[in-house]
Amino acid sequence: MSKNQRTLGQKAIFHIKFFFRKFPAIPYIFKWLVISLIIGALVGSASAGFLQSLEWTTNFRESHLWLIALLPVAGFLIGLLYYYWGKDIEAGNNLLIDNIHDPKGIIPFKMAPFVYLGTIVTHFFGGSAGREGTALQMAAAIADQLSKPFKLDRNERRILMISAIAAGFGSVFGTPLAGAVFGLEVFLIGRIRYNAIFPAFASAILADWATNLWNVKHTHYYIDFIPKLEFLPILYSILAGMAFGICAAAFSKTIHWAGSVFKSKIKYPPFRPVVGGTIIALAVLFIGTTRYIGLGVPVIVESFEKQLPLYDFALKMVFTIVTLSAGFKGGEVTPLFFIGATLGSALSLFIPLPFGLLAGMGFVAVFAGATNTPLACMLMGIELFGAECGVYVAIACVVSYLLSGHNSIYSKQKIGEAKNRRYENQQDRSVSDFL
Repeated sequence: MSKNQRTLGQKAIFHIKFFFRKFPAIPYIFKWLVISLIIGALVGSASAGFLQSLEWTTNFRESHLWLIALLPVAGFLIGLLYYYWGKDIEAGNNLLIDNIHDPKGIIPFKMAPFVYLGTIVTHFFGGSAGREGTALQMAAAIADQLSKPFKLDRNERRILMISAIAAGFGSVFGTPLAGAVFGLEVFLIGRIRYNAIFPAFASAILADWATNLWNVKHTHYYIDFIPKLEFLPILYSILAGMAFGICAAAFSKTIHWAGSVFKSKIKYPPFRPVVGGTIIALAVLFIGTTRYIGLGVPVIVESFEKQLPLYDFALKMVFTIVTLSAGFKGGEVTPLFFIGATLGSALSLFIPLPFGLLAGMGFVAVFAGATNTPLACMLMGIELFGAECGVYVAIACVVSYLLSGHNSIYSKQKIGEAKNRRYENQQDRSVSDFL
């Protein structure tokens, strides 16, 4: 190599180093774009397969209702699977949140097939559960396997976990913006981790795109009338938000209480879903309808179309709490959508707002109060129902968030900024400390 060539090479290296020193975000963006592309493709495809499986499972169960009688047997098998082979992943979403706060060992990949199988079985035989928990756990188990190949340190693993949660949430509900903010918001009440903002949004958007490439359709909701912003509608929205916040707190407290009762009364874990499954199967037989099991999406759609009775939301709460606290697998979020939407629709009996608008507000506001993620829920409302209802949705979500207190369906959430003076010196304590 000639002297001139060496000089040119040295100059090129100097200019490259100077460029990266002047724009230090470039390597970061490139690295996380590559990782986000992989997460998006894998998680989006996994969500697509899961959603299609869930649709087939639901249709088959509704055509063969005798399967519900086997729910206790299915629960026993799920209990055995997790008791003998899945103790290290049984914490579910709380394990993911724990790994953001304090990254330890790589999340075992088996979490993905275990929670997928457990959720499909739960829905196949008639449990009342959702899909968000499964999507998040599948996403995290898949994404965390990238930690070693990319030689990620502890802080980067936190970002990876946030990105996985964003991708799983955004792709399973078709709401990538809400998914990204949910990942940034869910683990720490009152604070957002901005150093993960690019990977979270990139992963959520790419995962949703990948899911759409598989031609998976998401449910659409329509609010036919939104009143003009005036004093009285805003006041009514605040009142509705208070009801949603109380409902969210009641759900969170009750599901943790019911879980502790199952654990204290039934020492052998595989027997817990047997008892829970028996209660659900007998309840379905007694009331003569499958309206309150599974995801309940048809009832959610119905809540936007007509005024529903007050007992719909209460019965769904009971079915979901018994199912999940007994040890069946699935998420809480879609049942919370059901509870919120049906409660909102029923509140139109007392609150003079359109039942469709109240259903939409309840859909996201009960979820906001139960997970302490008001910003994600505002965005979800706008993505699902349109920007026209944005102010009403925002009011309901904020009021519900504040009124639900330091309760959560996720016991490993920590307090970043207290909601009131009572907890202002309790930063970094887990929600579990107050249950």
